[in-house]
Amino acid sequence: MMIMMGRSVVVVAALAFGGFLVAAVTGCPPSDKAALMALKSSLTEPYLRIFDSWTNSDCCSGWDGVHCDPANRRVSDISLRGDSEDPIFEKAGRTGLMSGSIHPSICNLDRLTTFVLADWKSISGEIPSCLTSLSYLRILDLVGNSLSGKIPPSIGNLRRLAVLNLADNQISGEIPASLTSLSELKHLDLSGNRLTGRIPNDLGSLKMLSRALMDRNQLSGPIPSSIGRLDRLADLDLSLNRLSGQIPETVGKMRVLSVLNLGGNQLTGEIPATVLSNGGLGIVNLSRNALEGKIPDVLGPKSYMMVLDLSYNNLVGDVPRSLSAAQYVGHVDLSHNHLCGHIPAGTPPFARLEAPSFSGNDCLCGGPLPSC
Repeated sequence: MMIMMGRSVVVVAALAFGGFLVAAVTGCPPSDKAALMALKSSLTEPYLRIFDSWTNSDCCSGWDGVHCDPANRRVSDISLRGDSEDPIFEKAGRTGLMSGSIHPSICNLDRLTTFVLADWKSISGEIPSCLTSLSYLRILDLVGNSLSGKIPPSIGNLRRLAVLNLADNQISGEIPASLTSLSELKHLDLSGNRLTGRIPNDLGSLKMLSRALMDRNQLSGPIPSSIGRLDRLADLDLSLNRLSGQIPETVGKMRVLSVLNLGGNQLTGEIPATVLSNGGLGIVNLSRNALEGKIPDVLGPKSYMMVLDLSYNNLVGDVPRSLSAAQYVGHVDLSHNHLCGHIPAGTPPFARLEAPSFSGNDCLCGGPLPSC
């Protein structure tokens, strides 16, 4: 049956089972619109005037950064970036600047799958704890703001979450233990905050994780050995923290790991031979720790080392000759250790390495340094 009401058409279909009625919705529900308007009221963006488009009656049509599920017209995606290639930024000739806070009304959008409010610099306040009730959420990206407070303790309730990016804020406290319940998580970026405490021991339970970035915090304690169970992890950055203890040998056995950055911590013990014999690792930065012992002489023809930085440690012994056996070695920094002996000469990469790569050692000589 079709009922004509002015310019609007409402199609009503009666189902044969039990007499239920289903209406074809042509606009977003009033509750979704109210939630968006409350979010808008808590934010100020004076230059690009993005929120000027949030005025017509249907928030599923023409509202910048808002998208709806075509099947039910519920708001499914809020994506507002303050630094992107969108024409609005090119026209303005500047990046975005937004202040204010995240209104808890966002939690009323219970079909939300993506919430991106990134790179606005001055959005402050805490992450609403009720965000963890959004069971459909897959992407939470709040990078590049001034958010403070703690990561919601119940973050692990977001069982569909694949991306969690809270980098470059002012978030403090510990990493919640529940985070390791995010079984679908692929991208974790908590870098550039004020996080303290230990990395959760069972981080290795996040089997889907491909990037784990927690650099530039105040994390302490050991590197969990469970990290070695992350078979899909390609990028691990724990640099510039206060981590102590030894580097787990299991880290060097990770099958797809290509970037390992543990620089600027308080790590001790020897460098596991598995780290330098892993042919997949292309960037290794262990600089500015308290590592000791000899550099494992285990590189081989499968080694493709774009960056090897072992500077500012307490390493002893010779420069490993197996560097010349590697398929490729780019930047090497072995400076400011206690290495001694003759630097191999004539063969790559030694023929092109310069003195700063070896300076500040006890008694290295030859090659780019004074002759023995």
